[in-house]
Amino acid sequence: MKILSVGECMAELSPDEQPGKFNLGFAGDTFNTAWYIANNHFDVNSAYLSKVGDDQLSEEMLQFMSDNRVDIKYVKKVTGSTTGLYLISLVNGERTFSYWRNNSAAKLLAQSPDDLENAMKEQDIIYFSGITLAILDTNSRENLFYSLKLARHAGTKIAFDPNIRPKLWTDRNEMCEVIMAGANLSDIILPSFEDEAVWFSDTDPNSTLDRYRNVGAETIVVKNAGKPISFFSEQEMGIHNIKAIEKIVDSTAAGDSFNSEILVGLLRKIPINDAINNGVNLAKKVIVGKGALVPSNV
Repeated sequence: MKILSVGECMAELSPDEQPGKFNLGFAGDTFNTAWYIANNHFDVNSAYLSKVGDDQLSEEMLQFMSDNRVDIKYVKKVTGSTTGLYLISLVNGERTFSYWRNNSAAKLLAQSPDDLENAMKEQDIIYFSGITLAILDTNSRENLFYSLKLARHAGTKIAFDPNIRPKLWTDRNEMCEVIMAGANLSDIILPSFEDEAVWFSDTDPNSTLDRYRNVGAETIVVKNAGKPISFFSEQEMGIHNIKAIEKIVDSTAAGDSFNSEILVGLLRKIPINDAINNGVNLAKKVIVGKGALVPSNV
């Protein structure tokens, strides 16, 4: 069983217990999902497709990936480049991010159609996000779209988290158009309602569900910040209720970890409600830790 995640892994500075101090780690939306798959499901090959620099920080990132069972055969080095960096600031468990990524090698991850097609061969699921699309230039984005189409035609399931981050886009209309173009290529869509409501004027989670059903997705799970989750699959459609969350230390990667269980559940062909329950249980463990990657077996 193989899942390939596509995107950018960055150096992460997360708050330490001691005020004013930060811990260095490595994270990024699609990488977080790949990490949770690799660390919780040893029978699944969790590979990552990206690019890194040739600096020491990039070497440490590659070693971290490898040490954590993430397959790095599709992570290529770019001479003279480096990795991106982000800092997490926390207020009452909610996080804000500051980014330094202008020279990130990951922006070049889709320059070679041959590299993309080679990585995507014989994968069961390929997973990408709106952030993946946001960091690419127009030509690279088209390369990625074309390679995803080929993989989908060959029988691979394509999974997409819109993960809307307006600060990464220069134009709102382009952002929304590209997000929907990514959705059009996807079998599995994992949006967050609070983002979709702002940028697509969805009135409720079912509006988000319906919009993505209209582009042909066969599985949709609408995350809703701890509130009931709306879902649709070829087998069933409904709402998954969540017990009240009593404590949040850091909500970073709650959605990314949740997504990991949805993807593995679909790969194993378990009922979608069970996969959602697994995702919720994992996310609840993640939000009581600090940083994006919180060791915890499902």
